[in-house]
Amino acid sequence: MPGAGRVSTVANVHQVEQLSAGSLVRDWFRMLVGLTLGSVTGLAGLAASAVDVFVVELTEYELSRIARFDRAVLTNPLTRKGCRRYLAVRWLVGALGAGVLWMLAFWYAIALSMVTAWLLDGDWGFIEEEGVVTLGLIGIVAIPGLLVIFVTTAGVVGVSVLDRWLATTLLGTSQQTLLRERVAELTSTRAEVIEAIDDERRRIERDLHDGVQQRLVALGMLIGRAKRARGEEQLQELLQQAHDTAGEAIDELREVATRVYPAVLDDAGLDAALEVLAERSSVRVAIRNKLTESPGTALETVIYFVTSEAVTNATKHADPSMVEIYLGPDGEDGITIVVRDDGVGGADPTGTGLSGLARRVKAVDGDFDVTSPPGGPTTVYARVPCG
Repeated sequence: MPGAGRVSTVANVHQVEQLSAGSLVRDWFRMLVGLTLGSVTGLAGLAASAVDVFVVELTEYELSRIARFDRAVLTNPLTRKGCRRYLAVRWLVGALGAGVLWMLAFWYAIALSMVTAWLLDGDWGFIEEEGVVTLGLIGIVAIPGLLVIFVTTAGVVGVSVLDRWLATTLLGTSQQTLLRERVAELTSTRAEVIEAIDDERRRIERDLHDGVQQRLVALGMLIGRAKRARGEEQLQELLQQAHDTAGEAIDELREVATRVYPAVLDDAGLDAALEVLAERSSVRVAIRNKLTESPGTALETVIYFVTSEAVTNATKHADPSMVEIYLGPDGEDGITIVVRDDGVGGADPTGTGLSGLARRVKAVDGDFDVTSPPGGPTTVYARVPCG
């Protein structure tokens, strides 16, 4: 039917408006309850701050109350001094809330009495004398009374916002500050990722120049000598050397390609890629993978390169007899990566390899840490979020 879509749209908009109004009413009543509890605990907080007892416990309660009846506050780690200062100021907000509640109850009681008078006595606030209708006392009081009721009702929201603002200011970090810190962190991370990419490119170029390119040059020279060989025995010897050099060049090229990105990671997944890593390592590598499902291609790539670089660093610098790799969920929607070796220890976290790993993990908002006392063992810890 023509116009049916418009009717449906109007109905949907009306429903959304009703839901929004209902949500506002529910939020107001929730803030009212929170404000009532906060008014009661205000004096308790002042007393606790004066004698310096239970300040941390009361602060934790206030934060949980704000989170339950309004919104959660992002705070720094609570200290006794900070909690005491917060409670010493917060009683003012509690007193203000108590005043708002008293005014709210007072004016709503007056409004209820007026409505009762109008309904029972029929006095609607108008007086008629000699044909002239004027406002009576009830009518005169009703107009400013309604305005006061509205302002007092809005005061519940205002005090709740002030309560949350005070907790954020004295105990935590504002949203604007968090946003600025996040922008600065992302800017720094982007610069570090670009630097890590450039370092990787330089390393690949060195590997190709010092390894594969030199093998190919030697291969060309061997083939040239074979073409000038005078005897069958010398020709066969040079061809064998050329064959061996070509095999070495292929192995080094495959090694470089694997360091750029292992094809087995796409073809067979993380388990197979780690198995290949263990097989190609010059030391024994033990793998414990507790992941029950794939975290996705992007995270699998990060996990693989973290473990691969950690194993390579251990093999080159720590002289270990065994390297252990552990992967598993951390219970907080993240994945834990631990690479431990029994080598000589003393690893420098600011070195090229480990700092590159830190940048790679930080690029996905992960955590990275290295523990390497002299004499070992060395433990590389990383955590990457799955969200």
